[in-house]
Amino acid sequence: MATDTAVSTAEPRTGTDSPIRLAVILGSTRDGRFGPKVAGWFARRAALRSDMSVDVVDLAETPLPTALTHRPGPEERAALEAVTPRLDAADAFAVVTPEYNHSYPAALKNAIDWHYTQWQAKPVGFVSYGGISGGLRAVEHLRPVFAEVHAVTVRDTVSFHNAGGLFEPDGELKDPEGPDTAAGVMLDQLAWWARALHTARTTHPYGA
Repeated sequence: MATDTAVSTAEPRTGTDSPIRLAVILGSTRDGRFGPKVAGWFARRAALRSDMSVDVVDLAETPLPTALTHRPGPEERAALEAVTPRLDAADAFAVVTPEYNHSYPAALKNAIDWHYTQWQAKPVGFVSYGGISGGLRAVEHLRPVFAEVHAVTVRDTVSFHNAGGLFEPDGELKDPEGPDTAAGVMLDQLAWWARALHTARTTHPYGA
């Protein structure tokens, strides 16, 4: 949903020498959530790259109004100000999501719907977690949603099956080799698409 506060006015910089600005969006707001461990691990992994800077957007810490409107008032604008400029500035996104009842959290859909131009012609990757499915059904539901707002989702994901048993109390992985490899592959794809789409948007401004 496009609002006055959700219109991009500045093109993110992704020149060869500029780090890609990756927004890691933590989609769970549930009490007692496991998401901060997953998002924290992934953000630390992404921050190891010399070609990326990382901003974690936690939707529990930056709650958005649940009633969508094309004319946000002062309270809605204040809430959007904590999120919208950070999405605007991002060159790429990594969405960290659990699986609730075969799909993804309502707060995540709400954040997507409040914005429009912020997603356009930018790449999105997914880090999912859950039980035996590893949150992958939530990811498959998110792909057509992001397609509708003209984002490009990358093929490879990072998923944690039976996630509760995979992390140490301090948030580090007990066996990081597989997830580290998966994260590297996905981050490589996000980096390639971020630069390619930036070049495309610069040469031919995107309109939808």
